[in-house]
Amino acid sequence: MTTSRTTAGWAEFAAAAPEFAKTVEARFGAFTHHVLATLRKDGSPRTTGLEVRFLNGELWLGMMPRSLKALDLRRDPRFALQANPGEGQSMGGGDVRIAGRAVEVEDAATKAAYAEEVEPPEPFHLFRAVLTEVVRTSVEDEKYLVVQVWKPGEPVRTIRRT
Repeated sequence: MTTSRTTAGWAEFAAAAPEFAKTVEARFGAFTHHVLATLRKDGSPRTTGLEVRFLNGELWLGMMPRSLKALDLRRDPRFALQANPGEGQSMGGGDVRIAGRAVEVEDAATKAAYAEEVEPPEPFHLFRAVLTEVVRTSVEDEKYLVVQVWKPGEPVRTIRRT
């Protein structure tokens, strides 16, 4: 996968920040449904539920045919994805968000391999996530708000606030 200095695929993120990537993937793995933000035709935000998959070093976004979120991403590929925070106020594992661009997959072999693994309803749209930022916000020792930020080409930055 070709990337620039401002974007990276999931495998590149995982290679650059392996522990952070494991934490983020576990956070998304804790629940099935998450929240995807896209941009409507008029530029206003749209949020919708979405299931995500981490397969073969990629973060995949699968969608029903002609769903509004898929049409949004075809028009403007920018997205934000937030992991389901879970029940209550504990935010176990922290608040995790990913920003990036969605690249639609048209290749029949790639879609077939995804379908074999995931078994989505057919037909479907498939997008590969290209990351621009990964953020995790958590509480440490019930005292500090800890924000971890990763951007392509940069080390993980950690900010602690009291």
